[in-house]
Amino acid sequence: MAAPSGSTCGVRERSIRERVPPLLTDLYQFTMAYAYWRAGRHQEPAVFELFFRDNPFGGGFSIFAGLDDCLLFLQSFHFTDEDVDFLRSVLPPATDPAFFQFLRGLDCSGVTVRSVPEGTLVFARVSSRVNTGLVCSNAARFRLAAGPSRRLVEMGLRRAQGPDGGLTASRYTHVGGFDLTSNVQAGFLFGIPVAGTMAHSYVTSFTSLEEVYPRTLATVNGDPVDFISLTKVWLSHVSGLLEAEPGKIREDELAAFLSYAVSYPHNFLPVIDSYSVGCSGLLNFCAVALALCELGYQPVGVRLDSGDLCRQSVDVRRVFRLCRKHFSIPAFDSLIIMATNNISEQSMAELNKKENEIDVVGVGTHLVTCTKQPSLGCVYKLVEVRGRPRMKSSEDPEKSTVPGRKAVYRLVGADGHAFLDLVCLGAEASPQAGVPLSCFPLGCDGSVVTPAQVTCLFQEVFTKGQVRVVMTAPTFIY
Repeated sequence: MAAPSGSTCGVRERSIRERVPPLLTDLYQFTMAYAYWRAGRHQEPAVFELFFRDNPFGGGFSIFAGLDDCLLFLQSFHFTDEDVDFLRSVLPPATDPAFFQFLRGLDCSGVTVRSVPEGTLVFARVSSRVNTGLVCSNAARFRLAAGPSRRLVEMGLRRAQGPDGGLTASRYTHVGGFDLTSNVQAGFLFGIPVAGTMAHSYVTSFTSLEEVYPRTLATVNGDPVDFISLTKVWLSHVSGLLEAEPGKIREDELAAFLSYAVSYPHNFLPVIDSYSVGCSGLLNFCAVALALCELGYQPVGVRLDSGDLCRQSVDVRRVFRLCRKHFSIPAFDSLIIMATNNISEQSMAELNKKENEIDVVGVGTHLVTCTKQPSLGCVYKLVEVRGRPRMKSSEDPEKSTVPGRKAVYRLVGADGHAFLDLVCLGAEASPQAGVPLSCFPLGCDGSVVTPAQVTCLFQEVFTKGQVRVVMTAPTFIY
């Protein structure tokens, strides 16, 4: 295929900027960015990986595509004054003005992208667009299934069929009965109320209380308080009330909650199932929330993203009521419980048949793809911070991640056909042609294989703000 001319590239860059502006992302990306920035962690090197859990259409493979648009987006990424002004109106009034100055000068010159070539044949769980259907009607069906009182949040941007599909879905799900969207660009263009919490990556990025900064939080009257010490006292009280096992309470998770609460004392709503809801997440939330209440703030609630959502919501509400009664904290009566996790129209209807305490439901894939339209369901997870592997474990083993920076090699047999994609840590020695190696396929026993050829699939395609070489497989690499 002939290379595009310079003028064509310029038109495509402008098109990307127009179709995929920097506000076309979920609100929690900005809330987490501020919390990272406030803690002085925004320059820390981190590694994320993109993959998908299951092959589409019930098949055995997929074809990688879309890299070129991604690189054009990175190359032209910047915030305009208008973007920053809108973010000022969306983020809490107490947000440090210097953060918006930081955003105005932000670009992707510090980003490095390693990717398989466009057109490569790829497989599920190996680190590696289209149209919108009857989204408005689908949203109305979700609203009918949920009933009139439960609030609904459209969260399908990352699962939609392309950025245009995501924006259209956000707009028309609101028309169909959804209350809120996580899509910041939809809020900017269409005036839809935006909402967001935090991603699991924010929680798993922390390792200890030493990373919490600032360590103080002012009361609503302006008096600074040692927020960490105060929260530790409340955690001791909560642990005693619930007869919890202190050894199972995660300090790294508590550090994430503290850091976020310091940045958003009026808007504290964390995800509490990154590790274990009952043993850690719920206790850490209650401790931080009680500390916030003592300082005069009103925490918002929690998000559940895995496991039996109905049962967990009942357990969480029971603990909220215990804390409210035992500690005489009326604010705990108004805490909300938000549920996400691949909600379908059927599971939404089942919520009304089971005992539950869910106030808000976030819906993504099944909403914006209209269920019968298969969705690839890409996953983008943090795997390394400052050279240290990071992992998400959760109530669902399937949603756990493999920590550490990876390398992927395609192994080819003597017959010239590829027979295995080998995933290993980036620091491990690469496999060599003709040399036997032990491998362990997911869900299977280990075996010894001897490749005739070895191809490293990852190529560095973007660094220091510039596209390097966009490789394209002739048809696809197989």
